[in-house]
Amino acid sequence: MQSNGKYQMRTDLALEARESIGEADSELRGVRVEEYYHEEEDIRVTKVMVDTKNAAKAMGKPIGIYVTMEAPAMVEPDEDYHREISGHLAEEILELLPGADKEQSVLVVGLGNREVTADALGPQVVDNLFITRHIVKEYGKAAYNCEKMNQVSALEPGVMAKTGMETAEIVKGVVRETTPDVLIVIDALAARSIRRLNRTIQITNTGIQPGSGVGNHRNALTQESLGVPVIAIGIPTVVDAATIVGDALEKLLEEEKDLTGVKCKEKQKLNFAELNNMYMTGKDIDAVIKRVSFTVSEGINIAIGEAFMDR
Repeated sequence: MQSNGKYQMRTDLALEARESIGEADSELRGVRVEEYYHEEEDIRVTKVMVDTKNAAKAMGKPIGIYVTMEAPAMVEPDEDYHREISGHLAEEILELLPGADKEQSVLVVGLGNREVTADALGPQVVDNLFITRHIVKEYGKAAYNCEKMNQVSALEPGVMAKTGMETAEIVKGVVRETTPDVLIVIDALAARSIRRLNRTIQITNTGIQPGSGVGNHRNALTQESLGVPVIAIGIPTVVDAATIVGDALEKLLEEEKDLTGVKCKEKQKLNFAELNNMYMTGKDIDAVIKRVSFTVSEGINIAIGEAFMDR
């Protein structure tokens, strides 16, 4: 979450938080950045590693690893391209997943409100997961003709307005009863840049704070709070309206130098303040969410659900 004048520009992406620090602090101590590009698939992967408390404070992000996959054509209905994204997503998940080469019990938590399309990423990902825990516990790994098999379970905790409970309370109860080795949490995010809307996937080992992207601060889902490692996966589906207006006015003021009077600037700040609790998404968000949620679920299925099936 970044501030500018009287309004705040929100982002859940560590990459954007790093960019917002500015060129003057490009050598910020305690932050390492690695970047590589898959030219054939047009997928850019940026890994931001926050190593110190001072760097975490400067960026507004916890210490940990943040992997951002930018795929400009992810909104397009190209099944082959989405299959490539799922493959790369699986690779990134396996790199962050502790003990990925061993059998594990993995709980996947789909955060969000199924009835709000832009917030339905988590529940729709859960719909497409390859769930194995109940079969393995009942019939053993022979049911899948495998010597090794991860036990995958899933949870859709809903939102407080429907359940009357914090998401963290529900997840803690399930973790206590089912004792998974690791959690994978899925949630819709907020972006700073329109060009990253529905075109970016962030994977991190720092956990997540449900609702943080739109200013609804809930108890965090982290290894410290739950007692097990937490991998968070998110796609930005909304942009702060104040950000859109701010970018448009900034561009206008750059082109029209005569509009830079003090009164004009003050009026803009007031307008931003009024827009601070409004969020924008694309008009085709229903189709996009359905498409990208399947892509994410396939990445998870490849990484944990089918990891041993070909071995």
